Amino acid sequence: RTHEFLADRALTYTYTSRGREVTESQWDLFSRCELSSPALAELCAHARARGVQFFATPTSARGVAELAELGCDLVKNGSDCLGHLPLVRAMAASGMRTVLSTGMATLAEIDEAVRAFRGAGGRELVLLACTSSYPTPDGEVHLRRIPALAAAFGVPCGFSDHSAGTSAALGAVALGACMIEKHFTLDRALEGPDQHFSSDPREFAELVRGVRALERQLGASAIGPTAGELAARTAFRLSCVAAAPLRAGARLAADQILLRRPGDGLPPTAFDFLVGKRLARDVRAGEPLSLEHLAA
Repeated sequence: RTHEFLADRALTYTYTSRGREVTESQWDLFSRCELSSPALAELCAHARARGVQFFATPTSARGVAELAELGCDLVKNGSDCLGHLPLVRAMAASGMRTVLSTGMATLAEIDEAVRAFRGAGGRELVLLACTSSYPTPDGEVHLRRIPALAAAFGVPCGFSDHSAGTSAALGAVALGACMIEKHFTLDRALEGPDQHFSSDPREFAELVRGVRALERQLGASAIGPTAGELAARTAFRLSCVAAAPLRAGARLAADQILLRRPGDGLPPTAFDFLVGKRLARDVRAGEPLSLEHLAA
């Protein structure tokens, strides 16, 4: 609720809406977006009916309790309330998995919030790398914060994306983000502060497809040929082959050995080994060399 986090009704916020600059009271803006308890319950039921995990960003311990009563198993704390340690502790005490957004924060402030969460018995925590600029310019996204936060606090880290387009979110996944938060709108032409940089249905679907493809593409960190590469190794790799017809008894010279496809003979790494070896039988020009060609 607006009164739970805003005291000065004279505070204003300037944003772009429908291509023009708008300045309005923060109180009016946030009050207009409030959800009543029945509306929250209706949204929760609607999401569950469609297999979508429902969660919200409460601004008080009462809001945390309301989400717990709805059976939510996930709750998010906004960047503006990272320093609201009583709220962080209430989230921890609820037993719900908790997401802390870190926009505008110093490392020390994040550390204080994480300590408060853990000190209140919280177990499952996710940090979101975030820049609280709407929209966020490319140069202020700082995706490298994602692995840095994960390493600093030993928790999964995600990305709260306030940039336009999908490139930052996809880059976040490549850097290990476990969760992507992205503003969504049915139509960018709608009135409001976030519409113009939010993802519409087409872009959001494109983002989801991109994330799923990227998850597959990330694969494993183990180094070695893939199944497809194993099948192609013989055709694509090189072998040591005879540069010209060679007679049995001759000693191989370096200029009598070429490296050519396919890779079904001795590999290029055997080149030095072959130089000076005596042939046990005749070899045709272009024939892959093998150990059977060599005299004992």
